[in-house]
Amino acid sequence: MARERPKNRTPKEETVQIVSRGFLHRNSLTLAAGMAALLVVAGCSKKAAPPPPPPPLTNNGPAPTATITATPGVINAGGSVILSWRTTDASDVSIDGMGAVPTAGTKTVQPTESTNYHLVAKGAGGSTDATARVTVNAGAAPTSNLSESDVSDSAFHQNVKDIFFDYDSYDVRADAQSTISSDANYLNQHPTLKVVIGGYCDERGSTEYNLALGENRANAAKQGLVTAGVSPDRLRTVSYGKEKQFCTEHDESCWQLNRRAQFSIDK
Repeated sequence: MARERPKNRTPKEETVQIVSRGFLHRNSLTLAAGMAALLVVAGCSKKAAPPPPPPPLTNNGPAPTATITATPGVINAGGSVILSWRTTDASDVSIDGMGAVPTAGTKTVQPTESTNYHLVAKGAGGSTDATARVTVNAGAAPTSNLSESDVSDSAFHQNVKDIFFDYDSYDVRADAQSTISSDANYLNQHPTLKVVIGGYCDERGSTEYNLALGENRANAAKQGLVTAGVSPDRLRTVSYGKEKQFCTEHDESCWQLNRRAQFSIDK
């Protein structure tokens, strides 16, 4: 059924009314679209949040550790001292006045004045340091050796026994501690007797490596005697490495005999 046109409205007026309604509808849609666009633009123009700060730098490994000791810590002028040091997780180790050194070792030094031995160890995890101090007193008169007629070589070796080491090690073993104690007791009963300590190695490894290992073994034996009360001024060390073998068989029982610190009268 046809929709009835309102009274008193001509067909022309009816057309104008319809056109007006369409125009208003389109304007409303255009306004809504414009408002939406403004909101989008406003959202896009909002300042972006700054990126998070970079994470802190982390080390590439564990922090190194270092210790250094001087035995004895007090000497008379002309005396000697054993420096012993150990580090872990270090790739670069140096001691003031000595330069670069192995990551662990021993060395006999003869400071002429009181000295701080400062060790610095560096590794992937950072660096650390340690210090050992040696005090040097005014000079004392040197003691003389007993003559060979006073103490024969055979009597000496009956009372002062050699000590032995594990493979590739200069640590004084538990079974050698009692030997060191007995040796020191005899030497303390003969206070003018001087001793040379030879460091030896078995045939395996390079000549250079075994000379360093022999020195460490001789110094470890010397440090044991000093700790037991023997004056370091009476003790001299020398490394023979693998050059002087006590046994020439190529087996462990023979190699063990060659890994030693030997004590002899220093003539």
